[in-house]
Amino acid sequence: MNKKDISEIKKQFTPENCAITRICGCYVDGEKNKKTEMADPFLSLPEEDRFKYLEIFRKTLSGTIGKNLLNMDFPTDAEMPGGGQHFFLQLRTSHLEDAELLEQFYDKVIQYYDHGENYLILLIHALYDIPGKSSDNLEMFDASDEVYDHILCSICPVKLSKAGLSYDAEENCFRNRSRDWIVEMPDRGFLFPAFNDRGTDIHSFLYYSKNGEDLHESFVETLSGCPMPMTAGVQKETFNQLVEETLGETCDYDLVKNIHEQLTAMIEEKKDDPEPLSLDKYEVKNLLEASGADEEKMEAFDHNFDETAGPKASLLVSNVANTRKFEIKTPTVTIQVDPDYADLVETKIVDGRRCLVIGIDENVMVNGIAVTATEMDKKDRSQ
Repeated sequence: MNKKDISEIKKQFTPENCAITRICGCYVDGEKNKKTEMADPFLSLPEEDRFKYLEIFRKTLSGTIGKNLLNMDFPTDAEMPGGGQHFFLQLRTSHLEDAELLEQFYDKVIQYYDHGENYLILLIHALYDIPGKSSDNLEMFDASDEVYDHILCSICPVKLSKAGLSYDAEENCFRNRSRDWIVEMPDRGFLFPAFNDRGTDIHSFLYYSKNGEDLHESFVETLSGCPMPMTAGVQKETFNQLVEETLGETCDYDLVKNIHEQLTAMIEEKKDDPEPLSLDKYEVKNLLEASGADEEKMEAFDHNFDETAGPKASLLVSNVANTRKFEIKTPTVTIQVDPDYADLVETKIVDGRRCLVIGIDENVMVNGIAVTATEMDKKDRSQ
């Protein structure tokens, strides 16, 4: 799913567009015991409760694609009877009205989700009548030819509110506040099936993780049967390692700066594209060559890529490039430069030592204090 697909479904979790038919839930304590369960038509809930649930469901579709939101494709064996996709299909087809299937789902989550504290499993079923679109991209609500039949799961931590004082209006005094168990925004979740190209794709689903570096791989792989992709952090480490191993001693400041500028240009060029920008092996190779990598060094690139990332790996540009800062780091000093002014930093040999040289003008701040040039600085400039 791309940004447009996600946004379209996310808009359905609003009071104006809500098409949720049923909501089910299971409250689990830190010892993996079921404390209580619920199953209700969504529109039968009090209006204020519906608003709170809709906020949770929208949050389950929030974040960065490739970091918090991951497109997962089912392998062939997961689509066989007993596989993850087959089980998800059964849940969807039941419209969450099969109590036995629900218990099986709760048991699977409880068995494989390692949380250690109280949490709430929420599961909803919804039907979205997909409006057609005219040639000028306007929605035609009377021209729908498909209904997107889907389920969404949100797993929310439940934590005890903090102790404190509260004002008692009846007694006109302050007293100790009663502590409640509060349902927080989701920690994990998934949407099945995927909504790709404004249509149903039962061969994929969208996975959400609040922490993009803690994806709970074993939980997802066991529940769905899908292998987890590399996290955003691992992708960046893999890319950096690949560059270092391929370029070796020729990996200097100017070459790395060129790579950064090339990646920044790619992001700018595709900024309005809803699809996340990714690089496969050959595109990474072209990137290094365009940045000035030595031809002889590039002879080992294919082997290095296969060993480091895997022959079929794809790296998201948003995960390997940071367009907001350009960082230079030594064991004792870290310098952060606005990427637009990276050319102000140079490497030079000064008194026989390799140094970073930063061009400055009169406007220099040290610990937030404006400083002026010393007399020696003035003398050097005059010479």
